[in-house]
Amino acid sequence: MATVLDLVQGQKGTIREFSQHVLPIKLLELGCLPGNILELVQIAPLKDPIYINLNGNHIAIRRSLACLIELDIAVETQAP
Repeated sequence: MATVLDLVQGQKGTIREFSQHVLPIKLLELGCLPGNILELVQIAPLKDPIYINLNGNHIAIRRSLACLIELDIAVETQAP
């Protein structure tokens, strides 16, 4: 199963579920819920934290939290 850690910069994924059912309430309030689209904005130089775009909010999360958020990674199709 793919997680936020499997995304590359600019790539999007749809939140599928959580590996553990313990996510910070603040993250849930910001829209980190199954079915919502998440985009990887940037990874800090030392690989932690990871910056994501979630419902127009740029959020910094730790790698340990990012590995708990399972995604269906969007496959971008390009016009011929």
